[in-house]
Amino acid sequence: MAGRPKPDRLSRPVGTITRGTTGVNRLRRSDRWLMNDDLVRTRLRDAPDPLVVDLGYGASPWTTFELAARLRTVRPDVRVTGLEIDPQRVVPGRDGVTFARGGFELAGLRPVLVRAFNVLRQYPESSVAEAWATIRSGLAPDGLLVDGTCDELGRRCAWVLLDRTGPLSLTLAWDPFTVERPSDIAERLPKVLIHRNIAGEPIHALLAAADGAWARAAPLAPFGPRVRWRAAAEYLRGQGYPLRVYRRRMRDCVLSVPWTSVAPNAWPAP
Repeated sequence: MAGRPKPDRLSRPVGTITRGTTGVNRLRRSDRWLMNDDLVRTRLRDAPDPLVVDLGYGASPWTTFELAARLRTVRPDVRVTGLEIDPQRVVPGRDGVTFARGGFELAGLRPVLVRAFNVLRQYPESSVAEAWATIRSGLAPDGLLVDGTCDELGRRCAWVLLDRTGPLSLTLAWDPFTVERPSDIAERLPKVLIHRNIAGEPIHALLAAADGAWARAAPLAPFGPRVRWRAAAEYLRGQGYPLRVYRRRMRDCVLSVPWTSVAPNAWPAP
């Protein structure tokens, strides 16, 4: 019919194809956090439609299957869809997980949770605000977005949690036995912060303070890095940093603060 847009223009994904690097169990630290975070659990359990999108899962969908299996411990009927902008990476669904072509527009879906790991890292910093806004506009009313980055083995991770109003928190998580000090996570900060780790920016001040607290807790090193980090985190709280307190013992070293503690100067970015 004359004047009707072509179907491919209606469904064209928003974004660009990224490298697609992935690996089995690479996102385990963020998955564990999602399984145990009170806000994420509440939103997932209360959702009328428990749809979760794994955005930009990469060349292989292993981490999407892992996400589905872990979130089913929170809500057994969770539905997970992996989206990839590269049509050659879209694979047949199985084990209750589906795959489709899509980008920041979420292929028209309305998920309660979107995980976008190692996606925006490959974009310029100036693209972050617009990408966030596009994803957030497609969320369910109580939906959440996790924008994160990790190293190739998943030993150093960092992510921002957002809802439809904007960013809520920053979380750093790392392997206690392979990271020497908290600031080693700086190289894996999300794109919105990785170029802000300079003097005068809040994220730089936080990482410097965390290193100082880690050094102060050195006498506890014989008891293991987890014990040492718990003491360091308590010292940071005493300095006025609003680190989140976790009720259970964590397998990882975890540092989580409200977004207001680390928001870049002159935020939002252009």
